[in-house]
Amino acid sequence: MKELVISSINHNLNNAIVLLRTIDVHTYQNTSVGPYYSSIGSHIRHALDFFDCIISGLDSNNIDLTARKRDETLSTNKESAINYIYELQKTLLSYTGANTDYLIHVTDNMGQGKVTVNYTLESILSHANSHAIHHYAIIGYILDHLGIEIKIPEFGYNPTTPINKREGI
Repeated sequence: MKELVISSINHNLNNAIVLLRTIDVHTYQNTSVGPYYSSIGSHIRHALDFFDCIISGLDSNNIDLTARKRDETLSTNKESAINYIYELQKTLLSYTGANTDYLIHVTDNMGQGKVTVNYTLESILSHANSHAIHHYAIIGYILDHLGIEIKIPEFGYNPTTPINKREGI
């Protein structure tokens, strides 16, 4: 199961690389789309922050999703984001042989303060993948509002979305 989870994440991260190689830096950094005025770069960075929290907390068995680094370089520099994704993919592949027969403590703020719950490695990675897909969908809305059409199959769609409803971005 772990191999399938990691393979799925790496597939989605590859789609992000395709996007980053397709758009120009001005599109990546554009903050003109309301109502939140966030850039594609900020959504990519945010999704990567989630994975970074997992990697940073795994050894101590204390993943804190509120302790994001928010490295603005990833929000503004496409090549830095691409290089980060490649390193992330290598790290994820190293987990395929890891022991996952234990619970991992994951802390997040659910809106009324921090709470710590137990996950398995597979479940927190699955959560991170779904989170990334959610932000890819937001990126699709930003591109649409900017009048930019880019077709990347499956980008921004949950795998359970019927295929006849998927049109890419």
